[in-house]
Amino acid sequence: MKSRNTFQIKAAAFLLSAVGLLGAADANAQEVPKPPKMTPEMTEFWEPEVKVVQPGKTASDAPADALVLFDGKNLDQWVSTNDPASPAKWTVENGAFTVKKGTGNIQTKQSFEDYQLHIEWKIPAKITGKGQGRGNSGLFLASTGEGDAGYELQILDSYNNRTYANGQAGSIYKQHPPLKNAMRQPGEWNTYDIIFTAPRFKADGSLFTPARVTVLHNGVVVQNDTQLKGPTQYIGLPEYKQHGKAPIKLQDHGDPSEPISYRNIWIREL
Repeated sequence: MKSRNTFQIKAAAFLLSAVGLLGAADANAQEVPKPPKMTPEMTEFWEPEVKVVQPGKTASDAPADALVLFDGKNLDQWVSTNDPASPAKWTVENGAFTVKKGTGNIQTKQSFEDYQLHIEWKIPAKITGKGQGRGNSGLFLASTGEGDAGYELQILDSYNNRTYANGQAGSIYKQHPPLKNAMRQPGEWNTYDIIFTAPRFKADGSLFTPARVTVLHNGVVVQNDTQLKGPTQYIGLPEYKQHGKAPIKLQDHGDPSEPISYRNIWIREL
């Protein structure tokens, strides 16, 4: 009985000790300060202050921090794609410039990565032909090599002119059809407003993140944060190859229809 009583005494002491520890822990828990009461000011950020930029007078005008790529006077910001040491040979007249067929593509002197781009383009009023042979050109969002290498946003007369959906105006050529056909009739100016995010690559040259683009055609969203599958391929499937900053390119397509004109081009690096 003596050993049993000893055991009971020790067990009771242990229980009392445990209860005491729990009580202490509970007391400490009650002493933890409560978080302060939330106020509107606690989620307001004042620094760094957002920088001011003077916008254009209209939605088409270049903001103060934009680089004007064509101001209606000359092609000083452009060169020949075939020979970047040579000036662009397209025709400048009446505040616009027009594709001079047979002279080849032209591209910007500077290279860009992520940007906002505004460009206006016009199909001739007396356009002829049909399908892809009716006012065909192209805006390459990044020129990744000679010729037609790059990410092409299609330029075409898609006003009452049916062709394959991923080849009409507003398409990422041979990849993504536009969400809507927002084409104006021939003889009227069209606008593209573009947000382009260039692809990123790993150290070994493999793709890290693909290129993405949002496009408004005459104020209508036709590409909404669209993921590009790689540079444009006329035949076959696109495949990414590592590149860095790249020029923006306009295409001399060489089709028999009347050439396309451009004006009011500006860019903001992001």
